This record gives sequence, structure tokens and C-alpha cells, in this order.
Amino acid sequence: MTKNVSWALFFILSLLVSGCANLQPIYETPTVSITSFDTIPTEGMIPRFQIGLHIVNPNRTKLQLKGISYTVSLEGHNIIAGVSNNLPEIEAYGEGDIILNASVDLFNSIGFISDLIRNQGKERISYDLNTKLDTGVLHSLIRVSKKGTISLTQNSKSQ
Repeated sequence: MTKNVSWALFFILSLLVSGCANLQPIYETPTVSITSFDTIPTEGMIPRFQIGLHIVNPNRTKLQLKGISYTVSLEGHNIIAGVSNNLPEIEAYGEGDIILNASVDLFNSIGFISDLIRNQGKERISYDLNTKLDTGVLHSLIRVSKKGTISLTQNSKSQ
């Protein structure tokens, strides 16, 4: 008898789990693209950057971003890391832009600054940007990585 009860409980639990899985709507991962990585004016020797992201929401529900974390490496030196929770709500089947202002951590960027001083004639530097968007507990994190170069001579967009 206990074997029959065990099978009955297993069957009921299986039905409940499969029923709950069907209740979750189909969710398509939003698209995140990097639209800009620019130097911005600074008052000191430490460079500042403005990072632009464009988000496309292909779902029938609005995308309520909870937060973003990001790291930036310049010329192979990990020098920028940050977070933001001041993010727009992206409407269903809509698009939105995020602008992140980032400054360099001096202690983590001594190698980068010394490389810049040694290579004063260098007009472009390489970057590696890694971002993680948090859309809440029901959906997975959205991760985006981008590599490119930025100009040191003028305020131009990434390549």
C-alpha cells in the first residue's frame, strides 16, 4: 500500500510541476547593443568615459530593469567597475537607451596610466566592456561583452 501511495504522490507532484511550468509566459531575451564608448571632459588627469547601451524588448510585457553591473578593461588593465540602479523601464515591444558615466579607479589603473605616459603618441586605446543586466528573479541575467577601440585625440564613437 505504501508503494501505491508513493506512486500517487509522485504522479500528483509531477502534474503540479508541469502545470506550473506551463503558466510561465514565453520569454525572449532582450537584445543589448553598445552604441557608444566615448571619452568625456575631465578636470584632472584621470580619464572619464560615457558608455551608451541600447536595449530592445521583444516581449509582450514591459522590461523592468533592476540593475546593471559593468567592468571595463583598457589596454588589458581592469580599471573601471560599477553598478547602476537608475535604469529606464522598457515598454513591451519597445526600445530604450542607458547612459553610464564611469570614472577610473586610480589605484587599479596605475599600470594603464604609466602605459599612456610611455606611449604619448598613441591615438587609440583598446577596451573590453562586460555588462550584466538584472531583470528580476523570474528571468535570467543578460550578459553582453564588447571589444573595440576609442580615440584619445577627439570625442569619437567606438569602432
